[in-house]
This record gives sequence, C-alpha cells and structure tokens, in this order.
Amino acid sequence: MIGYKDSPPRDLAPSSTGKSAKSPVAIYGAIAANSAIAITKFIVAGVTGSSAMISEAIHSTVDTGNEVLLLIGIARSRRAADPQHPFGYGKELYFWSLIVAVLIFGVGGGISAYEGVLHMMDPEPLRDPHWNYVVLASAAVFEGISFVIALRQFYREKGDAPFWAALRASKDPTTVTVLAEDAAALAGLALAAFGVYASHRWNMPVLDGAASVAIGVLLAGVATVLVVESRSLLVGEGVNREMALGIQRLAQEDPCIERAGRPLTMHFGPDDVLVTLDVQFMADASRDDMARSVERVERQIRARYPAVRRIYIEARLMSVAAQRPGEQAPAGGLSGT
Repeated sequence: MIGYKDSPPRDLAPSSTGKSAKSPVAIYGAIAANSAIAITKFIVAGVTGSSAMISEAIHSTVDTGNEVLLLIGIARSRRAADPQHPFGYGKELYFWSLIVAVLIFGVGGGISAYEGVLHMMDPEPLRDPHWNYVVLASAAVFEGISFVIALRQFYREKGDAPFWAALRASKDPTTVTVLAEDAAALAGLALAAFGVYASHRWNMPVLDGAASVAIGVLLAGVATVLVVESRSLLVGEGVNREMALGIQRLAQEDPCIERAGRPLTMHFGPDDVLVTLDVQFMADASRDDMARSVERVERQIRARYPAVRRIYIEARLMSVAAQRPGEQAPAGGLSGT
C-alpha cells in the first residue's frame, strides 16, 4: 500500500459552541425570571408555611444558579486552542452542563423531596393559601415566557427536523437544559398548586408535603436525563448513524476512491465535529489525483454537514505490485483539514 502526507490541518480555530452559545438569549431570560420568582416564593413560603412553596422557591434558586453555570461554560468553551488542548475547549460546555444536571438532581430534587417528607411527618396547616395562588400564577407567567423564548430559539436552530427528533439529536446543552428546566418548572408549579389546593380544600396538610415530594421526584427525573446526555458527550459520542453513513457515501462516490471505511467521529461542541476517514484509492491514482480527491471529499462533506470542522483522511493505495502474493507496499496516510 502506498500513501503520503498532505499539508497539515488548517482548521485550528477555537471550537464553536453553537448558536445558543453565541447569543444565549434563552439563558438570560431564564436568569431574570427565576431570580424574581425565587425571591417572591421564599417570602410567601415564610408567610403561609407551605412546604410545596418552599420546594418551588428552592427549585427557582437552583435554576438561577444553573443558568449562571451555563454562561460560565459558554465563556470557557470559547477559549482558543493551545498546545495542551489542540482541539479547543468546546467540551467545557458539556462539563458545566453535567454540573448543572447534578445540582438539579441533588439540590433541587433532593431538598424538595426532603422538605416534603419532613412536612408529611409533621404536617402544619396552611395559614393563608391565597398568597400561594397569586405567586404560583405569577410564576407560571414568567416561567411560561422563559419557556417560549427557549422554545422559539430551539425552533430556529432545528430547521425542518421534527421536534422530538431534533431534541434527541441536539448536541447543544444550553437551549435543551433551559427547555428542560422551564418545562419541569411549569409542571412543578402545577403540582404545587394542586398540593396547596388539596391541603386547604380537604384540610389535609400532609398533601402539601406530598406535592413537595412529587416536585423532587420530577426534578430528579429531568436531571437524570440531562446527566445521561452530558456523560455521553463527555466520553466521546460520535455523530448519529445516518450522518456517518452519509459521510461514507460521499467519499465512496468519488471517482478516485475505490472504497471508503466507516468514519470515526466525535463531538467537541454543538457545531464542532471531528471526522477521521479511511479510504482506498484506485490502483492507478497518482499523488495529484489523490490530493484533488481529498479536496473534493472535504468540500462535499462540509457543504452537506456544516458542523464538521476537522477532517482527517487516511489514504491507502493498492498498487499493482501489492496485488501479487507476498508483496505489499508500505502504508501511509493522507491528512485533510
């Protein structure tokens, strides 16, 4: 087998962190909403003694801190590549998203469930539930606005893909995390409202504590989904099967390439994908033919899949001599950009 090295990779720019990382409107909106809501909930929880309201106040406080951590992750992921991190810092975003998910699980879900259990063991009648309804309604409005902002941004980014398919395929944890948090917040508000109403309507304070436990379980479930996704991306998740096969077909269809192997890929950020591809050129291909072929394949891959920022092609050429038993030319590689 005969091969050669092309010029070194040209794409050494710092990795992109995606559209939401460039303009994190959804995160700023969530911070503003959750900060105001958390303060109001704590005040009303102190006045009414509602366990569910305390859980909701904790939930909003945790959400506020989580959005701040996401902003830190965005800022750190934008740092330029250096000798110790030649592929950039794009995965910082996934690390901070994992921290956010752990906080939702441990602080949001854990404390809410704990507070609910304490209230169920020693139930305290609600003193003035009307303020709870006012705050819950106001919080629903603000959380709804934040959710709509995140949802509109997600729709702009997903293109023509179906909603659930785009959500599962998304590698941008910023918008997805805000969407998940706001959806959980709206569901938590509904649970809190039911707990307050049921506790007051049937004079059963224990139901207020049960609503708090339900909110904790809800937050733990959402956090578990986010943890699983962040972990997968941190340990080196590749592109989906459809995209991998599409890249392989693009290389296989080039007139100078006899065979292309399954590409090895990895996400370094929402819009930063590494592709390594093993190809076998035609036996009569010259070095210039192979160089032009690599350029064609790179252009086609980037045109169809803009998230691919780095392409490395390992070139293998079966010569006439190598086809005779016992004779094989040395192997080499041809690197793209």
